[in-house]
Amino acid sequence: MVLSKKRIMLTGGAGFLGSFVTEKLKARGCKNVFIPTEQECDLTKPSAVEAAFKDAGNLFSSTPNSQLKTLNSRPPVDVVIHLAAKVGGIGANRENPGKFFYDNLMMGAQLMEHARLSGVEKFVALGTICAYPKLAPVPFKEEDLWNGYPEETNAPYGLAKKMLLVQSQAYRQQYGFNSIFLLPVNLYGPGDNFKPGSSHVIPALIKKCVEAVKSGAKEITVWGTGKATREFLYVEDCAEAIVLATEKYNSPEPVNIGAGFEISIKDLVELIAKLTGFKGKLVWDASQPDGQPRRMLDTSRAAKEFGFKASTDFETGLKKTIDWYRSVVA
Repeated sequence: MVLSKKRIMLTGGAGFLGSFVTEKLKARGCKNVFIPTEQECDLTKPSAVEAAFKDAGNLFSSTPNSQLKTLNSRPPVDVVIHLAAKVGGIGANRENPGKFFYDNLMMGAQLMEHARLSGVEKFVALGTICAYPKLAPVPFKEEDLWNGYPEETNAPYGLAKKMLLVQSQAYRQQYGFNSIFLLPVNLYGPGDNFKPGSSHVIPALIKKCVEAVKSGAKEITVWGTGKATREFLYVEDCAEAIVLATEKYNSPEPVNIGAGFEISIKDLVELIAKLTGFKGKLVWDASQPDGQPRRMLDTSRAAKEFGFKASTDFETGLKKTIDWYRSVVA
């Protein structure tokens, strides 16, 4: 698929991951990208989804390039890349299980259904590593996705996103609809969410360490025991994977998107403390949950199917993220 010739709707395009996907599309010469904003378009409502497709069609039909004018026989959008999500760390998932389930389920189901009815050529759906069973063998392989229940604290979110895979495969079987499903691991990078109530582990730890250095605090408290492991993918690498899959992948099987490494939370905290210059004491609050015991993806399918391999060294990515955070809070 030559994306520069396509009219693309990018939900979540103004967000953390979406801003990097937008840049990757621009680098490929894409000039016809419509981004429905959260403030103007509540994608949990059917009327808003319908309005988003109509707005995209109106925008693309007014382009100076006559070849891109919307004809009666042509859908308003060629490609939908669905990144929009209600998401957060362990604390946010514990506090909002119903909202995270409903909002993510409704956004995905309605967008894909309207895309199908509109004749969209391709739908790119993003799942989450939270969809995997709590005790899946490590590294997680795509074929293990249904072999157990997800970790309890983020199961509602993970299952809601997992329904996009069910819908994708069902629509392909019944309607011949080309929908693909990608499973990214935990992301990090410049522009991440650093809000204490909803941030994931890396931005939360960077914020704690930077603030501790600034205030001269002697210790910081970290959730859990430090024994759990995680895999992290630099956000720009994930954006490249999404665009590569949009260009090259057209099969029903889900695909892991990751960096293919595993680090314990203890080692992660110590590394972030070192990179931020925090030399104080690390206090572990074992009354708080660790979340899933281990997380690491088998990324061989992405490499085989569309040539993706993460290129950003983890420590390099962390330094870039810390530098960005310091630049915005200075």
